[in-house]
Amino acid sequence: MEQNETKGYDTSIVYDYKEYPDEKAGVCDNCGHKHFESSVKDFVFIRKCRKYGMKKSI
Repeated sequence: MEQNETKGYDTSIVYDYKEYPDEKAGVCDNCGHKHFESSVKDFVFIRKCRKYGMKKSI
């Protein structure tokens, strides 16, 4: 995969992990990056890719 190539996921929404589980565990589905930022809001854990910003509620 090319460095700037993505699979076209919308980074403005939060995907639900139950509906969109990881294609490869611990790797961003959009870009293949392995580094994430984590946050918790209203008891919901959000994981955000540091490279392109794809978010999933875990």
